[in-house]
Amino acid sequence: MSKPKGFEKPTGVKDYLPGAAARLRRIESRVLECMEKWGYTQIITPTLEFYDTVGVASSTEDKKMFKLLDQNGRTLVLRPDITAPIARVVASLMKEETLPVRLSYHANVFRAFEEEAGRESEFFQTGAELVGDPSPEADAEVIALAIASLQAAGVDSFKMALGHTGFLNGLFHETLCDGEEKQKALKECLLNRDYVGYRQQLKGFGLAPAVEKELEAILRLRGGEEICEQASGITENPLARESLDHLCRVYEVLKAYGVSDHVLIDLTMIGDFSYYTGMTFEGYAANLGFPVVSGGRYDNLLRQFGREAPATGFALKTTRILEAVRELPEETRRLLVLYSEERRREGLAKAAELRAAPRVQVETRCVAEAPSLEKDADGYIRVNGSVYRDVIALV
Repeated sequence: MSKPKGFEKPTGVKDYLPGAAARLRRIESRVLECMEKWGYTQIITPTLEFYDTVGVASSTEDKKMFKLLDQNGRTLVLRPDITAPIARVVASLMKEETLPVRLSYHANVFRAFEEEAGRESEFFQTGAELVGDPSPEADAEVIALAIASLQAAGVDSFKMALGHTGFLNGLFHETLCDGEEKQKALKECLLNRDYVGYRQQLKGFGLAPAVEKELEAILRLRGGEEICEQASGITENPLARESLDHLCRVYEVLKAYGVSDHVLIDLTMIGDFSYYTGMTFEGYAANLGFPVVSGGRYDNLLRQFGREAPATGFALKTTRILEAVRELPEETRRLLVLYSEERRREGLAKAAELRAAPRVQVETRCVAEAPSLEKDADGYIRVNGSVYRDVIALV
């Protein structure tokens, strides 16, 4: 194996140059401010966690975790998600807190992917968790907050797909009660949005025509509130019907929030983490083919850390939002203070005065004489290749 060159970095990680870093931080700060207004307070968890606790609880495939050993030989992982660490904290350090609790976060997470997959091994997430409330109101709150967070991040055109793991589990148990492998194969197709493969799997199972028709019918269960009525006639399974009722009550609350235009019910949706126990959702930006937000209910996760508590939440895929939002409105005015050696104290005092104002970025430069300071058609001044909103010359 050849030694990496000085400018090389590991596959799957990237550098964020100043422009991208500034946009990433603006997205982060806007979203966290939005979450704070909804009553969610920020939490920070460690980058390193024990494999036997958070690593196992995260439901991330073992081969997708970055592992290392500490000085005592214990296996650690770079956090593969933030939900499991927050569950650990709520079950331990916050065990005396009255439920429900609302928490927000922004952090980098790590997952190991094959080189040819072209996916990032380190990426950023900004998210929220609502712990201690099992109601449809709580699920609707996190979806409405996810919508508000996307808008705060600058994503204007998007759709939320809303599903429920219990509906599929109940339907599959009713129709494929003795076929665990068949259920797994169908879920894999739905997870990958492979509807052609789903139909092919059904045909290969040799099911009774009525059962095959029933299972194929779920592919058409995508739309608005009319899906609630359509789906109710497909199955008599108690779990499926209870799950559908919960989901439709969530949709009713979203109508009250005034955000149902952004939401469609999709009963083919299945969460990509095994700890999801109920409602799941994904949000897609109009100009991207992959989700920019995902979340759902995970009522059994805290039990693994010794505290019984229902929970629901979501994560914005902040790194992907960078691709959906190329530019954000300028938030800071970039200023330059030029000063001569004789007027250094005056120049630096002026810079300090300007920095006291909100949303300004002030640079200083000692020069022998002021350069030509002409504004361009957009009202900016260019000095040695750098662009400023204004330049103060004390020379």
